[in-house]
Amino acid sequence: MRKFLISTAIGIALIMAGSPAKAQVDLSAYADAEGFLDVQALTCAQLANTWQGDADRLTAWYSGWYNGLAKKHYMDIRKGKEAEHEVIVYCKANPEIKIIQAMEIVFKSMRERLGIKVQ
Repeated sequence: MRKFLISTAIGIALIMAGSPAKAQVDLSAYADAEGFLDVQALTCAQLANTWQGDADRLTAWYSGWYNGLAKKHYMDIRKGKEAEHEVIVYCKANPEIKIIQAMEIVFKSMRERLGIKVQ
């Protein structure tokens, strides 16, 4: 039994060592010299490759931006978390598009699914 456990542990270690690990990138790497992010230029690949906390913060900012454009002054926490998750998942599957495009696609899908009409 001991040999089995040791060989299993070695096998798992070799598999993990051979799998390509992606280094997470701080959002600051995408900022200009003054520390500003061009939110309209960021890609889904950049969102997917940043730290989870940075991705959460960035998608929350985008959500607020979109709500501001729609002149909405409230936040639905449950739908916000759902949208945030869906955008991150969508971005991981579509790294070549801009985050703002992913937000538009996800929000449209959520509105249709929830029966929300935009005026």
